[in-house]
Amino acid sequence: MNVLIVEDDISAGGPLADGLKAEGFDVTIVDGAENPVETAGAINPCAVLFDTMAPGAQVFDACREMRRTGRTQPILLLSGRHDASDRANGLNAGANDFIAKPFQFNELVERLRAHLMHHNISHDERERRKVGQLVLDMRVRQAFFGNVHIRLTQREAELLALLMQNPNQPVCRGAIYDQLWGGLLGTSLNVVDVYIGYLRTKFAEITRVGGPFIATVRGRGFMLDMAGYKCAR
Repeated sequence: MNVLIVEDDISAGGPLADGLKAEGFDVTIVDGAENPVETAGAINPCAVLFDTMAPGAQVFDACREMRRTGRTQPILLLSGRHDASDRANGLNAGANDFIAKPFQFNELVERLRAHLMHHNISHDERERRKVGQLVLDMRVRQAFFGNVHIRLTQREAELLALLMQNPNQPVCRGAIYDQLWGGLLGTSLNVVDVYIGYLRTKFAEITRVGGPFIATVRGRGFMLDMAGYKCAR
């Protein structure tokens, strides 16, 4: 697990980096003047530590940008300032924790691990969906029903996930298109029918052993039929 440390003074980051390495982490240190958002995108760290004497607009902007670009890993601010306003600004910018200096290294490690554990549990919950006996694991893009499992493309998995959010309820073609293809040049509503067809072909094995199927509800859209309703297939 790689921890990204963003330092005011990169030469001062050695002791913190060494301590984290002794705890089993890999560590990357960058100067605060560099772009930590780009570095985080390149190395995908498990956590980001901003080690700064006085967190300012640049730090808060970096936190916001990381969240805006979809980075969900824990962000901890280690600050030499104790101002409540700094803590509030940091948390509002997307940081998970604000730790005032001086701090006990063991406390930092325990708080870091607690944030990582919470993040990993939340991530697993987001990546795994279950409706009845049907399970979709987005991480490996596979659907499971009993002893049957099928491999899916990323887009097929996203389509199935959307239908699983609304089992036994039709989702209109337009809503599917907007969520999965909205704004993508060169596509039309027909792409929904194409991918419904792809998903049905792969789903046939699950349907054959008594699992759900992808139903067409005329005039209303498509739905994941978990109960065998008499809908057009």
